[in-house]
Amino acid sequence: MRFDSRKALRVRMDHRQPVNLMGVDGTWRRSCVLLDVSETGAKLEVEGTLDVLQAKEFFLLLSSTGLAFRRCELIWIDGTMAGVHFVNAATKKNRLKAESQHAGAQQKSAQSK
Repeated sequence: MRFDSRKALRVRMDHRQPVNLMGVDGTWRRSCVLLDVSETGAKLEVEGTLDVLQAKEFFLLLSSTGLAFRRCELIWIDGTMAGVHFVNAATKKNRLKAESQHAGAQQKSAQSK
């Protein structure tokens, strides 16, 4: 069901679906509720403090055993709600390429001054 202007089709959860966020290094974990999900990301209601979400990347654990998970990066925070983008090899490669091009452009600009 499409209920916004996003490219990816999102599925809104009819029931509270408990999931967890966990740091890539495993040092922190936050309980949350999955509100909607798509192929590219999800909207979550996070319990507890959101300060740990400032980490560049973390895992969304979809099962209680942690066997089903997605690697994520934070896109936005609004109160207790958070939007995450799922990171995969292609998106990570594109992001690194864009960061490299941006850094190269900044170096050229600094050298021309």
